[in-house]
Amino acid sequence: MLDPPANVSSEIAEFLDYARVEKGLAPNSITSYRQDLQKFAFYLRDSGLELGKVQHENIRKFLESLYRQGLSARSVARHLAALRHFLKFLVKEGKLPRDPAHEVETPRLDHSLPKYLSAGEVDSLLAQPDPATPGGLRDRAMLELLYATGMRVSELLSVRWEDFEPNLGIVRCIGKGRKERLIPVGKSALRAVEAYVRNGRGSFMKNPGVPFMFLNVRGGALSRVGFWKILGAYGRRAGIHTSLTPHMIRHSFATHLLERGADLRSIQTMLGHSDISTTQIYTHVLKERLRQVYQSHHPRA
Repeated sequence: MLDPPANVSSEIAEFLDYARVEKGLAPNSITSYRQDLQKFAFYLRDSGLELGKVQHENIRKFLESLYRQGLSARSVARHLAALRHFLKFLVKEGKLPRDPAHEVETPRLDHSLPKYLSAGEVDSLLAQPDPATPGGLRDRAMLELLYATGMRVSELLSVRWEDFEPNLGIVRCIGKGRKERLIPVGKSALRAVEAYVRNGRGSFMKNPGVPFMFLNVRGGALSRVGFWKILGAYGRRAGIHTSLTPHMIRHSFATHLLERGADLRSIQTMLGHSDISTTQIYTHVLKERLRQVYQSHHPRA
């Protein structure tokens, strides 16, 4: 396979450096941007187009090519978002006179409601780890903390003991774009974390220099894949038949707070959403649940 045009590759590399250093984007985001922008670079090469001469119609045709490859509207929208950030950067740097993606509409997405667990399913899940073993203490602490705070899995696995203020009942969390936020932590989760630190973490600790709270059997930081496997195993033991993911616990946290009267702005702050519109999906969850309750129980529904 031929390489994309050298000038486009260099511009992409420069943008990725900017996104990593100046914007503080996470490695996963950088990888996603690189993959999406490389597809655009290959499209330019195959179409015989120069980056500086791209029009909005060319971008529409690029998106159409993604649909023909079988990508979903959500994936196409992600490619367009990456492309918009890239082109805005080039305009800012004076390498393009204008942004050709400005007039391109974002693909319409089906707003599927997030899946979440019932309070009973959460209780069953949290009861699965065996507190008589170091692994059970660690796993119970992770699950309790995840549900108590609504953290992303990457945020959970980056937590250090120094990030906790037990007397205040809060934990410091570093989220997307290296943004810091403080999240309240309930007494149950704090007790589980303290029990793990006191009686379980030492069994995993091989290198005192590893600062992270949750360790694997080799003494290193537990990985995302490792946590997914742990969560899935406990979910099956708890009789949860849906495919359980860390984000489902995050959705459960937000939905249960909203059901109990928490305001949307507070939930937005705890989740680390930069835009309230992202948090508003949970109001749709609540409305759908109310509709189902009505239809199930009202005598004339």
